[in-house]
Amino acid sequence: MAATQRIAAGALAAAAVAASLTGCTTGAGGSHGSGEGAPGPQKAQPAPAPRSAYRLIGDGSTAFTGAQPHLPRPERLKPGQKPPQFVVFSWDGAGEDSQRLFSHFRKVSRDNNATMTYFLSGVYLLPEDKRDLYRPPQHSPGRSDIGFNDERGIADTVKQLRLAWLEGNEIGTHFNGHFCGKGGGVGEWSVKEWKSEIAQAKQFVKSWKTNAGLTKTAPLPFDYDKELIGARTPCLEGRENFMAAARDLGFRYDTSGVNNQVWPGKKEGLWDLSMQLVPFPGHTYEQLTMDYNFMVNQSGATTQGDPDKHEHWGDQMRDGLIGGFRRAYDGNRAPLIIGNHFESWNGGTYMRAVEEVVERVCTKEEVRCVSFRQLADWLDAQDPQVLAKLRTLDVGEAPEQGWDSFLSGAPAPAPKGAPGAPAAERKASREDRER
Repeated sequence: MAATQRIAAGALAAAAVAASLTGCTTGAGGSHGSGEGAPGPQKAQPAPAPRSAYRLIGDGSTAFTGAQPHLPRPERLKPGQKPPQFVVFSWDGAGEDSQRLFSHFRKVSRDNNATMTYFLSGVYLLPEDKRDLYRPPQHSPGRSDIGFNDERGIADTVKQLRLAWLEGNEIGTHFNGHFCGKGGGVGEWSVKEWKSEIAQAKQFVKSWKTNAGLTKTAPLPFDYDKELIGARTPCLEGRENFMAAARDLGFRYDTSGVNNQVWPGKKEGLWDLSMQLVPFPGHTYEQLTMDYNFMVNQSGATTQGDPDKHEHWGDQMRDGLIGGFRRAYDGNRAPLIIGNHFESWNGGTYMRAVEEVVERVCTKEEVRCVSFRQLADWLDAQDPQVLAKLRTLDVGEAPEQGWDSFLSGAPAPAPKGAPGAPAAERKASREDRER
């Protein structure tokens, strides 16, 4: 995006927040009676000015501003209706740094009729000099495997979070310190420790103004206690205890698992919106729909492998994701779940690959590129029996007799020659066998 475009886009969204700030009124004053003495004809009174939806929360780091803009109302499938093809693009540890990838992909979303989910790491809103406010489970205060932030980084990240939400995107959580493996990693945390981590992630979002001293900056335009309904755990570890904690805290989905391209169901009371396995071009095995996993299977432990292979590696990821998309789009229509990081691994080839996938799939007919919140809303709106039937379809399996018959709500017609088939069909079937 050109600099002037970035400024214009930012000014527009900032104006929306400013409008709600200045629109805070308490209603018309004065008496509504007709005065003393005998009642006369009642004159219609002007309606009181509506109260603004805007309400600061806590220290003003967040604010309630009403319903989220650009959030579509989910509709239940009609009998016989083919499901839309959902695609979810999501980002772990979302924050804005010198690479400007957060702002870039906001533009990519807008240009291609897409919304996404941004999993914010709470410590990205905590300045280095306040690091001791973070008390990670099983670690000393102020410890984080992904560091903390500075005032400029916090201000830039808050701006992107604000604009992203106003555009209809979702703000989830990737928690805080990103501890993996043995020795206090998230896979070893108890339910109680997960609840502490979640509470701290929320608190850093709700108090960034105080912690960073950015008291004159516009707030995030949402109540994070209500906005936060889902997450992805670091390194996909610790899922079982996290889900138990998340269920108690009112979360609605988790995307920390690995699954095939089939329709999701609920696990531990949460929608299991796991990432999926898709074709890996040039290999006999399938690959998880995440940039990190493609990288590990291409350049190993290094994030900057052979430059001569960067373009090929990006093409592999792009073609693998599109292969998975086509398999679902032409088959069972299972939602395609994709996970990424704002990183320039292997020369940024994975960022290029993701952008090309967005451009190719999100503008297609019957495709909806949505956030996890929007997908969960749609799933909640469906008839549970319809979802159960969709889950009977295997990877890439389209209904044999078409969607109209499969989801009609009526018994499917009997196969030719089978008991109960029309007489003409039974006769044709016998003639076929006699030939």
